[in-house]
Amino acid sequence: MTEVHLPAATVWRKSTFSGDNGGDCLEVADGLPSVTPVRDSKVPGGAVLMVEQTTWSAFVEAVKCGDLAS
Repeated sequence: MTEVHLPAATVWRKSTFSGDNGGDCLEVADGLPSVTPVRDSKVPGGAVLMVEQTTWSAFVEAVKCGDLAS
């Protein structure tokens, strides 16, 4: 596994659908070339999954279309 250091100014965001009730939320950071960092909002200092932007975009589109099995 390769260790990646994100810029100190990395800004994380979560979906507006997440709400503030402490549920299971993911956060993503924008602005990095070719990858989308993803982390668990409940563990901001934990592991970060680096997903290729094309893969992340396909995942988001599948979620929006309801194409993923529950």
